[in-house]
Amino acid sequence: MTSLRTLLVEDDATTRRLLQSTLEGRGYAVTACADAESAWEKCRHEAFEIMVLDWLLPGMDGLELCRRWRAHPDGDRSFVIILTGRDQPSDLQVVLDAGSDDYLTKPLDIPRLQVRLSIAERQIEHRRQRRLAEGNAARSLAELQKAHDDLLLVLNQLRIGCVITDADGQITFFSEVCRELFDVSPSQVLGHSWQSALPVTREVQAELQRMVGLPRHDRVKVVAHGEAASGTRFSIEIEVKDDPADAQRRMFFVYDISEVHDLRRMLSGRAQFEDLIGKSEPMLRVFQLIRDVAAVDATVLIEGETGTGKELVARALHVTSVRRDRPFIAVNCAGLTESLLGSQLFGHKRGAFTGAIEDHKGLFEAADGGTVFLDEIGDVPQSVQTMLLRVLQEREVVRLGETKPRKIDVRVVAATHHNLTEDVAKGSFRADLLYRIRVARIHLPPLRQRRQDIPLLAAAFLREFRATTGKRVEDFTTEAMSLLLNYDWPGNVRELRGAIEFAMIRAAGSMIGSADWPPEMQIGADGVSDVRMNLPPGADEAQRILAALEQSRGNRVVAARLLGMSRATLYRRLSELNLEVK
Repeated sequence: MTSLRTLLVEDDATTRRLLQSTLEGRGYAVTACADAESAWEKCRHEAFEIMVLDWLLPGMDGLELCRRWRAHPDGDRSFVIILTGRDQPSDLQVVLDAGSDDYLTKPLDIPRLQVRLSIAERQIEHRRQRRLAEGNAARSLAELQKAHDDLLLVLNQLRIGCVITDADGQITFFSEVCRELFDVSPSQVLGHSWQSALPVTREVQAELQRMVGLPRHDRVKVVAHGEAASGTRFSIEIEVKDDPADAQRRMFFVYDISEVHDLRRMLSGRAQFEDLIGKSEPMLRVFQLIRDVAAVDATVLIEGETGTGKELVARALHVTSVRRDRPFIAVNCAGLTESLLGSQLFGHKRGAFTGAIEDHKGLFEAADGGTVFLDEIGDVPQSVQTMLLRVLQEREVVRLGETKPRKIDVRVVAATHHNLTEDVAKGSFRADLLYRIRVARIHLPPLRQRRQDIPLLAAAFLREFRATTGKRVEDFTTEAMSLLLNYDWPGNVRELRGAIEFAMIRAAGSMIGSADWPPEMQIGADGVSDVRMNLPPGADEAQRILAALEQSRGNRVVAARLLGMSRATLYRRLSELNLEVK
């Protein structure tokens, strides 16, 4: 979209020029202001389709300007983006309560802003279509007096769904767009209540029923996410209107916002995929590989060090596959005896061994139609490996003590921290089983190879433990985060989670400090804190500072600790000695 009338309000001149250049680069017609008061005067005389407002402004702030504009008769015709340097969960609610459509944190990430603007353009186009649809539909209904065929033509051309009900809430009209969206024919829903015909949750139905009972000026759109009869997922907005020809009848306008919803998921999904968190290149590749592998039904081997999150990958594979509505059963193969593991996986017949007092269904049978996750498959005894090979080859199991095979339909996902190729060479793992489970493979990188994800993971765990402990610990000090980033994490994400839980228990204030971390992180955690600097005899202060920075790999917090001075002192001495350090 080009020539969108855009209002930019930002008091910082440098940021304002950067934003104006970005917006004009997309073809927008930009009006830029440095304060909210002058911007409000322009709003009263000119309509803007996009508003980009800084939260903190001299005088009236951006949120108050947003509230005033939303109260204006044309206030619902603009897409408002709030810019803020604050990034707490409560801030998002404050922004949304003020009437903003979206918000973006500072310092500005221009690629992220471009995605937000793409969302805004699609929302504006939807709003334009909506206003056109409402006007055309109202005129058509008044003129045609329930001429459903002509109404259907109008609505289908506008690609907006419509459901019309009588005074009793029974459906009398169901448009072609709704039929395509919900994969339901009109004959299946005509004469039925709208509650039973619309594939939305009970909570959405209750909210729609509330809209039906409200005066028309008090109604708002209701957002719903669901799944059509064909399995296709959708995101929609539903707006309840009165029938102009009959005040007892209701019209439900259905707007398909799936594309906008997908754009938002793309934006947030860059840092999270199901229960996996990360935005580093290694993790983004893992996310894409999960999507690719989930689309097929092949056996999968997940490789990675202990604590990297292999079970989370297995669960993500399951919930994004066609088997998501069937069982997911995880089995830790390490530490179980041969008989216990065989019985647990394949089941047993009464009397098959001492203690088998009744017939027992194994986990492969229990997971029929779903997914079995075999964690630490490298520790499986060789006799059980042979039985697993039969399961993968024949798709059947034989309970211990029986000879009759039983057909199963399961997907097998295995995981290990072993190098199975080396285990095959040593004779502890069957080569034919390796080739069967390694049809598709996903390698999870250790945490030390994706340090960019540590702040994201730490913030997620902090939110989790804040909710469970009730302690109002809000963030990490700079020194505490530096220790997180410089520690090698031999236990990976699992160790990180445990460290943050430990620190939450110890923290006395609203911030986790470096002294709150476990002992193993305090001594040698950065790889240099317990190492003496190798300096030539008679080294002066500048040489000592440069040596400390080199040994700490440029980390000034660690360098200051090596030198026995505060970070502020180190910065001052760098300036006084005119030392330029990259």
